[in-house]
Amino acid sequence: MSDYPNARLLMNPAELHAKLDRRGNLQVIDARPAEQFAGGRIPGAIYLDLWALSINDTDPAPMRAFFWTVSHYLTAHGIDPKRPVVAYEANEVGSRAARIFWFLEYFGHPDARVLDGGFKAWTAAGLPIETGAARTLDKGTWPDDNSTPRNEAILAGWREVFAGAGAPAPRHDLAILDTRTDGEYRGTTVRAKRGGAIPNAIHIEWKDNLGPDGKFKSADELRRMYESKGITPDREVISYCQGGYRAAHSYLALRLLGYPRVRNYVSSYGEWGDREELPVEIPKS
Repeated sequence: MSDYPNARLLMNPAELHAKLDRRGNLQVIDARPAEQFAGGRIPGAIYLDLWALSINDTDPAPMRAFFWTVSHYLTAHGIDPKRPVVAYEANEVGSRAARIFWFLEYFGHPDARVLDGGFKAWTAAGLPIETGAARTLDKGTWPDDNSTPRNEAILAGWREVFAGAGAPAPRHDLAILDTRTDGEYRGTTVRAKRGGAIPNAIHIEWKDNLGPDGKFKSADELRRMYESKGITPDREVISYCQGGYRAAHSYLALRLLGYPRVRNYVSSYGEWGDREELPVEIPKS
């Protein structure tokens, strides 16, 4: 992983295992479905389910309410900026773990990471599994205590996207990254009122970030893939999907590569496709 400019955002199983004996200095988050967590987990991991916390309206008031809810959920689960956090899920670096990572960066956590290869990589390395009663953490005071500022530069709503790409004269220094499936991008798979894509979007499906083993591709592979499509470090990038999960994964991939300006359109096409006043494009084959 050392070839990534921001390799510190990932952790491999051996590194994580070496840190587990410092129980008070590491928070491990299991982002898998509850039944998988109950069947066996990385020792000391806590279960954190953000799947139900979504937003489909990025006007100011709904955004405030949404992030208030997320912040209280993290606080209730004891997430603490004074201790490093590592998130993981099942067979790969998945979109749930990446979304947790993105939330932690948004709320200003100084040391959030993702386990490369997920739980599959952990078990493939022959490392121990915990069952029985799960660890619980005391309720925290973060991120509502203002100890860390929110990173608004990594968040986008429909207004920012429209101003940059949906207007008649799109910004040339902005790239809109569509991380959905090919069917969603081309409008043959419809999951909103209207199918299609945000105008001028560049399509690179989020799973293309990963190799066959479920780990991130090398820095050279990722860089070639993105730059060949016009997603270059000199441009601001806004990623989107249906609800901000897959978009968070590509956000993480670009962060690994050291891209300086990357945002997640947190409500993504679930909002854009439902807002009939916003333009939609059916990309040509």
